[in-house]
Amino acid sequence: MAAIVCLTLLAGCDESWLDPKPLSFYTPENAYVDAKGMYSALTACERNMRHEYFGDAAPIITDLITTDVAVEGTTDKAGPAMNLDVSFLPDANLDNTDRNKIGWFWREGFKGIKYANVVVARIDDATYRDEAERNAVLGAAYFQRAYRYYKLTHMFGDIPYQDWEINYPKLDFYTYDRWSILEKMKDEMEFAWQWVPEKVDRGRTSQAACGILLMKYCMAIGDFDRAIQIGREITGKYPLMKQRFTINQSKPNTNLMHDLHSVEAKLDMSNTEGLMYVVSYPEIEGSDRIALMRNGVPYWAAGYIITPDGKTGTTIYVSDELVGTHMDNNTLYGRGIGRLRPTNYLQYTIWTDKEKNDLRGRFNRDSWRSPEDLYYNHPNLQSSGNEWYGKNLVKPANMSVSDSVRAWFSWPHYKLFVPDPLNREKQGGQTPWYIYRSAEVWLMLAECYYWKDQLSEAAAALNEVRTRAGADALTAADVTIGAILDERARELYYEENRHVELVRISYTYAKTGKPCEVFGGRTYRLDNFSGPGGTGSNVKEEGYNFYYDWVVAKNNFYNKGVTTAFAEYKISVHHVLWPIPANAITSNTKGVINQNIGYPGAENNLPPLIVPKEGTVHGPN
Repeated sequence: MAAIVCLTLLAGCDESWLDPKPLSFYTPENAYVDAKGMYSALTACERNMRHEYFGDAAPIITDLITTDVAVEGTTDKAGPAMNLDVSFLPDANLDNTDRNKIGWFWREGFKGIKYANVVVARIDDATYRDEAERNAVLGAAYFQRAYRYYKLTHMFGDIPYQDWEINYPKLDFYTYDRWSILEKMKDEMEFAWQWVPEKVDRGRTSQAACGILLMKYCMAIGDFDRAIQIGREITGKYPLMKQRFTINQSKPNTNLMHDLHSVEAKLDMSNTEGLMYVVSYPEIEGSDRIALMRNGVPYWAAGYIITPDGKTGTTIYVSDELVGTHMDNNTLYGRGIGRLRPTNYLQYTIWTDKEKNDLRGRFNRDSWRSPEDLYYNHPNLQSSGNEWYGKNLVKPANMSVSDSVRAWFSWPHYKLFVPDPLNREKQGGQTPWYIYRSAEVWLMLAECYYWKDQLSEAAAALNEVRTRAGADALTAADVTIGAILDERARELYYEENRHVELVRISYTYAKTGKPCEVFGGRTYRLDNFSGPGGTGSNVKEEGYNFYYDWVVAKNNFYNKGVTTAFAEYKISVHHVLWPIPANAITSNTKGVINQNIGYPGAENNLPPLIVPKEGTVHGPN
């Protein structure tokens, strides 16, 4: 009977059920039809912004370890970026968790540009409510494109330029002059600043975010008056958070800085200071773990953390009755592996008597922690009645350089602590993360005034951030580029692209010829910005660019003879710019992508092209 029913049904139907059905109707032709569809294309850009800060060996670590504030701390293997003369070569492995993420910045930077270009190229293929909605979408796309170009032009200098959707194999890219890219992006950010809405969902591009990026472009090309004008408008609308404002204020051993950098603060819509975020929400499917504590906390669980009498001192997992108590190093501080090792500059030098009461600093034992704050908690110590059980850690007298690099340093606990309730090893869970805050705007204003020799105004801008944190106020006589960089280090660790900002400042010194007071009035030039060049030269001589001079003066590892089991820390003049990955050059068979001076292949460079002020390079105009 069942067979007869089946035959009857088949006889009564045509064979259309055999035709293949598409798995999705999400194609450009039916997706990019309105503002919602266009914004969906920009979601990929926003997601990629998050990836820079999240996960084990997050890409931002590569930026930070090439500066004054930190170095690579992975000392138990060959390969991590310690000797940059070896690690930073065009044909080296430039995109690897155990090496560096230079290749990630190159690949993902141009990927973000590609996604933004789809919206730019198709902007008038969609229907909008009005001109304002259309221009808001275009402004958001401009932001995402300019966000990548700002980083790429300060990481790599002159680079290929793409300004339109490319949907065919293209092997004839050429290098463009970074200054002309900066000028073009500055104009586009002026448009974005005008049209992108002020109020948007968290994680989306806001007007304030456009304003901050526009400020950065203005500063990069030397238009400090325009940057000041924008900065004053932003700080007028978005004041610093100066009073405690989250549920953390009821917790012991916390302060305003714990509030400001907590998960709760980044979710709090009354937070006027956070102006641009990447988002990853607790216990939401698809969110990512930031792994801050894994990356930035010492490797206290290593076997070389021993008691003074030579016994294994610590364990990750304590007994149930000790979970959450002072003996639970894992829950209270995170299971670190010390990838991001702070320098003495970040741990000690920038914290002077003027910062004795600074909530962000090492003198505040609630905010900054060190291994001495952790406890010997290994169960074997308890069962054997060892006298060191339950006492604070003591640095082993014979700890090697390699072990101390990775396992014995202080860290800003208030910023790096992110609860990780869903995992046994607390590495840093899900949280939104600041990209831009109004605190940085004040510091940018201070720098603008510095370049204009308006030092009283610069001091006043610095003091907005300093006095909020409890530090003593500065005077005009205290203002140098060093004071500005010190303040950025205190305020923006693991937020700013420190290498990018140091390079921007270096270009400004070279372009303006302004004497640098922290180096006795030394001046710099653009024509030898990366040093004399020459394959394998690895020049270690001051006077070529501010970046190298500052890093070797402040970083107590590079060029000081500090050697671990596998490498010596080294940096050279030409590392002001990173190497263009070799595969990007060799696969571009019908064009020429230049290599940066000081790296193999630079001898084949051609003069960079200039981005036209009007029209497009790859588009219809």
